[in-house]
Amino acid sequence: MPSSASTGYTAEHETEPQIEHIIDISKDIGPAMHDLCCIYKVPSNLRKVNDGEAYEPHLISIGPLHHNMPKLESMHKQKQRYFLSFWGRVTNKKSLENYKDFLKENTDTIRHYYSELDNNSPINENEFVDMILLDSVFILELFLRNSDQSERKKDYMFTTSWIFKGIQRDLLLLENQLPMFLLEALHRKVYNGNCQSFVELAVNYFEDYIPQSSTNDQIKEVMINNFCHFTDLIRSFYLPKEVQEKGWEPSKHFTPENKRILKTATRLFEAGVTFEVVHNRAMLEIKFKRIQVLNWFLCLGCIPGFKFFQCRLQMPQFKATQTTECVLRNLIALEQCHYSDQPFICSYVSLIDSLVNSNQDVSLLVDKEIIVHELGSNQELAEMTNGLCKNVVVTNNYYGKISRKLNDHYYCKWKRYMGMLTSVYFRDPWRISSTAAGIVFFVFAIMNFLRLVDLYKPKHH
Repeated sequence: MPSSASTGYTAEHETEPQIEHIIDISKDIGPAMHDLCCIYKVPSNLRKVNDGEAYEPHLISIGPLHHNMPKLESMHKQKQRYFLSFWGRVTNKKSLENYKDFLKENTDTIRHYYSELDNNSPINENEFVDMILLDSVFILELFLRNSDQSERKKDYMFTTSWIFKGIQRDLLLLENQLPMFLLEALHRKVYNGNCQSFVELAVNYFEDYIPQSSTNDQIKEVMINNFCHFTDLIRSFYLPKEVQEKGWEPSKHFTPENKRILKTATRLFEAGVTFEVVHNRAMLEIKFKRIQVLNWFLCLGCIPGFKFFQCRLQMPQFKATQTTECVLRNLIALEQCHYSDQPFICSYVSLIDSLVNSNQDVSLLVDKEIIVHELGSNQELAEMTNGLCKNVVVTNNYYGKISRKLNDHYYCKWKRYMGMLTSVYFRDPWRISSTAAGIVFFVFAIMNFLRLVDLYKPKHH
């Protein structure tokens, strides 16, 4: 009988399973988005509203996301004309050759600035470089012509209003951007600091889109910052001044979304909240002013010089034009994709949306000069503001504390009654005078009644 020692047993060496044995996925697949990414295709949930019309260029394409679109081909010749003009303008021709070399060296880096390119019509490296070169030169030539009144008069791109406004609009679209560092590099290589900075040229060109409440000092403060692209530049002009300060922390100013919806402008006004337009502030600098003890006597705020009794919601003027919806939608899309932890524009639009729910709300804010609009009717403005927040997802709110204070004011019965008293009897000088006259007559009637009662009262001897 063979011994157990003579029986040999060799255990098989177990190996780690490999991913290709489990599923067919390439190990070389890249990240969904590079850290440099700042130019995005607008998410489908936002594009559903208005069929994405607010995000697509009408006249001219810039960058790779809308490159070679058939409906925009007519402007390609104009880009070439501008390139020829720029070539004649530049004294140092070598600088353009150096810029093209710079683009070739940084092609991969430039691609990282875009969330995705069109996979159905991939752009090879040479075409990509030529596209960026042509678009960069077009933008710089456009800005230079804009800064020279004599050149503007000779160019139909400026003298034809609908084309001028259409190009401005297209250059602000999130999907229609070049990274700002490319444009600044071209300007620096060609002019070497011998003229206005590129950001100054850009601000002059887009001055119609800078909120009218911005002051020269605020504009100068914004211009010293770095920007991803033109959409980001315009967003910066809306931001509160405190954001520009060193050490600013979003976590201290943003609060979780309130479950209780803010009351409309009409409701708040009936509860004694005064809407006050302010100037020389950034567009998003909204303040709720009140003195905790004195605002229990709101009706006294109607007396001249007794303003400190009022509860005042101070807001810079909001001007709505035919392009406002398009601009705001692109700023919202930028925040949804790039600034999800700092949704300033989303918070602002949500606040306006809460305040405006009907023609009466719009009429009130128009009367108080909080809103000025060029739309067909107040109803159209109400529909526009209510539609801006559709499918927008935010988890925190810059105006959360203000909204909570406004709602607390509204739900305090005493303050609401005082507000109603003010709105019914002390809204304007005519009501104040008639109320005062009524009180005088009432007091006089009581006194007269008491006098008559005393006169006919039987006297006991």
